[in-house]
Amino acid sequence: MGETSADDLVLEDMVEIVEHPLEPSKYIDAVRSPRAGAIATFMGTTRDTFEEQQVLELQYEAYIPMALFQLRKICQAARTRWPLIGVAMAHRVGVVPIGEESVFVAVSSVHRRDALQACEFAIDEIKATVPIWKKEIYTNGEVWKENKEFFEKSTIADLKKCGTGTGAKESNEGIVGKAEGRRGSCFIKMSP
Repeated sequence: MGETSADDLVLEDMVEIVEHPLEPSKYIDAVRSPRAGAIATFMGTTRDTFEEQQVLELQYEAYIPMALFQLRKICQAARTRWPLIGVAMAHRVGVVPIGEESVFVAVSSVHRRDALQACEFAIDEIKATVPIWKKEIYTNGEVWKENKEFFEKSTIADLKKCGTGTGAKESNEGIVGKAEGRRGSCFIKMSP
């Protein structure tokens, strides 16, 4: 009998950008393993209201090659932080009607804490770094939505480039921060 290495017990990552309804069972099955004691999932769905406005649908656009590349990077980053067995991520583009899934993450590991933390990390990183844009269509208009995670991450990175700073924080005026370094100081303000 041959020996089994730790690499043989890790499943290949699955990442997809699709134009059709997501199939949660497909992604759960992709991370399922006899070694997994936990499978954590996150499913983002289209809700019918936002800030008291009636939402009709969401529309997503993506730079697909870069989005797939970034999803793979998120898988790798999660694997460096937690001992994972399987990782699957999918995002839908095009029209996503009310109640349907736009994003799905599934993560498996031996223990639940690793799976839960990695799943949360993955969805936060998807929203902050993957080039996918969302338009909300309302009964009285439409608007391209900004992911606050993207702006929070961008602002902190911008502050670090300025020098050693006090960091970014969120206020009722948006995300603000000041950094002072060798090249002077900079102030960043981004609307929420």
